[in-house]
Amino acid sequence: MSFFWRAHTVTVLVIMLAVLFYVALFEEQRHSFDYNTKRGLVACIFVFLMFGVTQTPDGPFIRPHPVVWRLVLCVSVLYEIALIFILFQDVDDARQLLRHVDPSLGRPLPDKDYGGNCLIYDPEVPEDPFHNFKDKMDGFVTTHFFGWWLKTLILRDYWLCMVLSIMFEVLEYTLEHQLPNFSECWWDHWIMDALLCNGLGIYLGMRTCEYLSMKPYRWSGMWNIPTYKGKLWRIALQFSPYSWTDFDWRPTDSLKRWLAMLAFIAMFLLAELGTFYLKFILWIPPPHFLCLGRLVFLLFAGGVAMRETFEYLDNPNCKKFGQQSWILTAIVVTEVLIVLKFDWNTVTKPFPPHITLFWILGALVILLWMIWHFYVKRLWNWHVNRAIRDKKRLSNGPVDMYAAQTTTKKTKKQ
Repeated sequence: MSFFWRAHTVTVLVIMLAVLFYVALFEEQRHSFDYNTKRGLVACIFVFLMFGVTQTPDGPFIRPHPVVWRLVLCVSVLYEIALIFILFQDVDDARQLLRHVDPSLGRPLPDKDYGGNCLIYDPEVPEDPFHNFKDKMDGFVTTHFFGWWLKTLILRDYWLCMVLSIMFEVLEYTLEHQLPNFSECWWDHWIMDALLCNGLGIYLGMRTCEYLSMKPYRWSGMWNIPTYKGKLWRIALQFSPYSWTDFDWRPTDSLKRWLAMLAFIAMFLLAELGTFYLKFILWIPPPHFLCLGRLVFLLFAGGVAMRETFEYLDNPNCKKFGQQSWILTAIVVTEVLIVLKFDWNTVTKPFPPHITLFWILGALVILLWMIWHFYVKRLWNWHVNRAIRDKKRLSNGPVDMYAAQTTTKKTKKQ
């Protein structure tokens, strides 16, 4: 095994203990409670990460190196622990707690309403008639596009991506009475977001999936490549997948699979909504590194979790829910609990009557379809197939029971 692929467990342990020896015996002490507390917490985090990246089991991904995905798992555990700690605070203490991360936090955020004047061409402002359109063209446009390209690489299914994209736009309509940030113009919802940004990102993502699916995967050691150009290209390919698995989710194959997909869609949408509710409640500006870091983290952790979830649903020999899927589910639920605890008044604002009616009708349609597809249709097909079998049996003529019994007795004697 090459140096690159070794675990280096003893090396990491020696380096860690050497640093601790230096801090304990040679470093000058500082009599500051805040300073020592922060350093102690950071040291605890690094020790846990060093243990995790050397001792935790590998996940389904091995490129660019298994240590990367073990690190993602350990960061997931630390994030869940931090969320649980925040859950046991009140909202004011949680906001002020974030000031230890960034002193600029802990202040109310100005609400940005993307609705208002929805005229694409505003004749009342002749010097800049397209000001409404330009105002909507912010950094979130590129974020939507690249975000859905990466999400498609994770989900690997066109229809599932489209359902999630449209459902999130519907949720923005549903919840705009709670968060002003969800109030957008119709063309911003369906043309800018659903059609252009999300749609093009999904299309590009599926084309990328097709390329990765058809690409031949034949790997050779870097030292077996004679040219320097070939070695550099091999290093670059180390950041590409080792192999590729297409996802065929087949949500309508069985009731169990259908309910699992509904739960998966709900968890995915809750994670998306958590981005907006957490920054609204904890007063974190959208461009802040905490918001962006959470999104990047969810992409890495979500990629592993989707692979594990598909294996759990598709492989009958897989009886264990994946470790990354387990911790990511806990993270999403804990974030929902933080939102419910810290801002119950916002999340319990009554829905407008037309929104309530829409969701009741939608749930009723899904329920009726489930009964038809998984019970009535299958029962009907069973009766039809049975009638066909009976008809074929009768078309072969009546059966002579006496002759059949005589033949059976003769066979037994022989």
